[in-house]
Amino acid sequence: MLKSIKVRAYMTRRLLTFKPEMDLFTAINRLLEHGLAAAPVVDSAGHLIGVLSEGDCLRAILSGAYFEDAHGTVGNYMAGTPETIDADADIIEAAECFLRGQRRRLPVLEDGQLVGLLSRADVLRAVKEFAQRDQGRPA
Repeated sequence: MLKSIKVRAYMTRRLLTFKPEMDLFTAINRLLEHGLAAAPVVDSAGHLIGVLSEGDCLRAILSGAYFEDAHGTVGNYMAGTPETIDADADIIEAAECFLRGQRRRLPVLEDGQLVGLLSRADVLRAVKEFAQRDQGRPA
């Protein structure tokens, strides 16, 4: 049953994260280097405090161009704390979260700490592997 499949089994554990005091252009460079559209922002204790997306970066650049002052920190431009999911949630709960919101990825928390990211593709992979196991075919 799909409810037996936990988010932790399919989440990405190796994350690019930012600190709020990081220079915005350093963060933009890191997003580009890693081919990511967004990354979580965490405090010094590892608690999720926001997300910096390509859209946030574009807004910062446009605002800076308008005021002829294009600089700042991640904390100045990040979006507030996004919807999250618990590492022990099941894949069905994750699919429901994705359908309710506009996100392509959900930060995964365990005991209040950021431990991973789950994407829509991760959920589809979990369902595919479950269906193949259920039909006796190799994943």
